[in-house]
Amino acid sequence: MQPSRSACLDLGPSSTSLGTVSGGAKLGAEMAFVPLHPIGSPREQFLEAEEVRRHGEFMQGKVQELEQRRAWVEAGWGEKYVARVHAKGKMTAWERVRHLKDEDSPIYPIGSFINYGIEFGQGGRTMESPGAGVITAFIRVENRWVVVIANDNTVASGSWWPQTPEKIERAQEVGLRLRIPVVYLVDCSGLFLPEQSRSFPGRTGAGHIFQKNAVLSDAGVPQIAGVFGDCIAGGGYMPIISDRVYMTEQAYMVIAGAALIKGAKSQKITSLDIGGPEVHVHQSACADQRVPDDPACLEAIRREVASTAACGADFRRGGVEAAEPQFGSGELATLFPPDHRTYYDVRQVLARLVDRSLFWELIPHRGKEMVVGVGRINGLYAGFIANVQGPVPDPEHRGKFKPGGILYREGIAKISAFSRACNSDGIPIIWLQDISGFDIGAEAEAHGLLGFGSNLIYTNSTNETPMFTVLLRKASGAGYYAMAGLPYEPVLQLATPLSRQSVMEGRTLAIATYNTKLDDDFEIATEDPEEKETIRRGMEAVEQRIEADMDPYKAASQRDVDEIIAPQELRPYLACLVEAAYQAQGYRRLKNPRIWSLHDLDILTEGV
Repeated sequence: MQPSRSACLDLGPSSTSLGTVSGGAKLGAEMAFVPLHPIGSPREQFLEAEEVRRHGEFMQGKVQELEQRRAWVEAGWGEKYVARVHAKGKMTAWERVRHLKDEDSPIYPIGSFINYGIEFGQGGRTMESPGAGVITAFIRVENRWVVVIANDNTVASGSWWPQTPEKIERAQEVGLRLRIPVVYLVDCSGLFLPEQSRSFPGRTGAGHIFQKNAVLSDAGVPQIAGVFGDCIAGGGYMPIISDRVYMTEQAYMVIAGAALIKGAKSQKITSLDIGGPEVHVHQSACADQRVPDDPACLEAIRREVASTAACGADFRRGGVEAAEPQFGSGELATLFPPDHRTYYDVRQVLARLVDRSLFWELIPHRGKEMVVGVGRINGLYAGFIANVQGPVPDPEHRGKFKPGGILYREGIAKISAFSRACNSDGIPIIWLQDISGFDIGAEAEAHGLLGFGSNLIYTNSTNETPMFTVLLRKASGAGYYAMAGLPYEPVLQLATPLSRQSVMEGRTLAIATYNTKLDDDFEIATEDPEEKETIRRGMEAVEQRIEADMDPYKAASQRDVDEIIAPQELRPYLACLVEAAYQAQGYRRLKNPRIWSLHDLDILTEGV
């Protein structure tokens, strides 16, 4: 049952209920402010203690695995290579990132697991490239979110492996979409030459990094570069288009290093002689300033970031303080059942994401397989679109139910209208996916699902407001596309360790593959024991292969998701993304709540 419209209005810092507004001012208050209502309930009211324990233990195992894999990525090539960097009087890339960020700022990585599980090399010698040899992340610097790109100098001297250019370009794209500063910590010896054929050519090859530099500059996005060491070939090009370029005394930028020049021109010369700070600060003017060492360079970059435009997020909060949910976000680790076929209440998830567990749900009476609405994250408004799990009422057949986690006609129309309204109002959208796909069958086709789905795809393809996608569990079929999956270019796509991306589940695909060998109950039809065993093994092999393909780390390794995070990390990561979406000012539509299109949508559908 929905609470009454006057239950709780978001009136800003001085009031939290309609009781402070006179009866004659009620309509004006509703138009000017957002009617946020309590959502969710204490965990003990909907989960038994044994369920909490079982869910928590299952998720704890998943999170431990996530933390172990993160530690492996962060270690680079190990302590031996860290010692080599320190012996040169330099910091590692991770040390630079930590020194650069504000003391209380978390680090929110992008693309941690790219190349995870992939081995390179030949002739019996194989190598791995943790994180594709580069760190890309959100950090806060001088109270501004920035995207930092730092070559990992413990992995082949920060060289570019297959997928390294694409990882850098993805981070640049995020900076461009949000119009927040991009900071390069450059320490790169160019392409990893044994694998050059997989990272040099192609539309998104290494050269595309410099095209992104130019596009960022064209859009007026601040770019600041610190050059800390070997910057050869592409590594030398990367910082040049930046608005500010600092070089340490150990740094050099060259098209070709000393070794190559010695061979080609028989000259005895060092790389510092060719392209060190003496050359590029005082002669070529390719760099702006020389600094003695890594700490001095990082402090200079901090000063430059401080001189960029201030964050606009506080203005958009409208004086409302950020607040934790009434139901702690740490409880998200216990809400998801171990079996992905078992459902949970997505409204309880929302209650542990939004400030004070207050939420404005729109059009609740139609398309009940979907939840759409608005809540605050860290004091800032965001729109939410989420799949409902479990049985939902079937509007076409009164008294009957249909499975949730599927897109039906009403739900598609509902989220299309909500997505368009959020875009019109400039509200960032967070998509919480747990979807098995579109409805199928004769009735679905007669209802025009293809047309409704195309409308949704058009809407999401043309939205200008920042959209962020979270794969909570299932991301299946065309439903994954329609709900702003990565092919529809959300600013960022996050996944949990539970996420499963596929056209269809392994068991379903095995049945489809061997359909002619099965009866109407999907049992193996033959009575021949040998043939039956062959079919059984074949179906099992198909199912196992698809299950392996759905592993979230495989998806992250090949850039099908941007980052894997634990459920309890979702709120703080979303808080970063939403604040970053409000940081830049004047580059996109941002309407105040008084004139939101959402108010019109709410009035026109009230009580429907």
